[in-house]
Amino acid sequence: MTKARSPGAPPREALARAGLYAGALLGPFGGGITVAMLPELGASFDVSPATASLSITAYTAPFAAVMLVSGTFGERWGRRRTVVVAYLVYLLASVACLLATTLPLFLAARALQGAANAFTTPLLLAAVAAAAPPQRLGRVLGWFGSMQAAGQTTAPLVGGLAAEVDWRFAFAGVAAVAAVLAATGIPAEGAAAPAAQRPSLRTAWQPVVLRAGLVAAVGWGCLAGLNFLVALRLEEEFGVGSGTRGLLLTGLGVVGLLTARLVGGGVDRIGARRSVLLGAAIGVLVVLGVGLAPVVWLVGVIWALGGVATQLVLVGVNAMVLGSVAQNPGGAMSVVQAVRFSGAALSPVAITPVYHAEPVAGFVLPAVLLAVGVPALLPRPPRPSPSP
Repeated sequence: MTKARSPGAPPREALARAGLYAGALLGPFGGGITVAMLPELGASFDVSPATASLSITAYTAPFAAVMLVSGTFGERWGRRRTVVVAYLVYLLASVACLLATTLPLFLAARALQGAANAFTTPLLLAAVAAAAPPQRLGRVLGWFGSMQAAGQTTAPLVGGLAAEVDWRFAFAGVAAVAAVLAATGIPAEGAAAPAAQRPSLRTAWQPVVLRAGLVAAVGWGCLAGLNFLVALRLEEEFGVGSGTRGLLLTGLGVVGLLTARLVGGGVDRIGARRSVLLGAAIGVLVVLGVGLAPVVWLVGVIWALGGVATQLVLVGVNAMVLGSVAQNPGGAMSVVQAVRFSGAALSPVAITPVYHAEPVAGFVLPAVLLAVGVPALLPRPPRPSPSP
């Protein structure tokens, strides 16, 4: 006789599945929440807005560094347990940000937020992939990407609105969201593997994973990561004010949010590798377009189309890795995401001097990297086995 399920089990499982996608929003949202409140942060801690901008680096640096290993450790400890504990740490760190009375304390709390986020993003990606049939992997990763884009796009807006009253309200909201996510959890992944079979760091640092991470780094650093360069051109060549610049730059995130699910379906139809190459090709046209467009409105339109290119590259890379790495998917995604964010961090350092020397060359360089680097770095598809 089949054992009857308790009436509350299906709703709890459905809630946990929804938590997979809701959790994708928290990291980008928490990371970008201080972007629009730097003057208010500086005034609270008696420092300049430039010094207050360390709140961004304090989050992203440990986030990228810890992700080199966090996915593998999370797979060892169990995805569900690790993600819930990470949410609780994120909650405590957000409360610490809210209560901080000095900048060093605030930055330390931001670093703890970033480190906690490093234990959620790759494991959520692995859990999403595990819950999806292979033929729909691109679609579910597209949904996940749309939530990440939503967090990235709305964070400056919400942070700026909160700062109009008191910037601490923003961190109270982030803490509340982390508490809800911790209570929701994620679907259980089944029985833990025996100690002898638990994944090692070596299984995550495979050549195919590292190459995919470099593709993500080039794709992100030379597309969405060029927002600083677009802002420079809008100010220096067209005299566009900060408010209008912010509105135009938001276009890439909005289009990425609106098209992520459609892009995911496209990845399922044409394959992950072709999707990455298509995204890179569109990205070349976008980067050259925003660097050469003669009027402001055209710069904004072309930049918004970069959201499609970015999603094609990122969803394609994620689908490629999750579809080919079975032993340690969380660890593999951890490495890919860490390398990706390193590319974003290097982009301003490498490209700004070129732009100041020759503005057009500042856009040609990332276009060339997309056109040449992505195809060269992209892992080759496995060769079919010879017939007996």
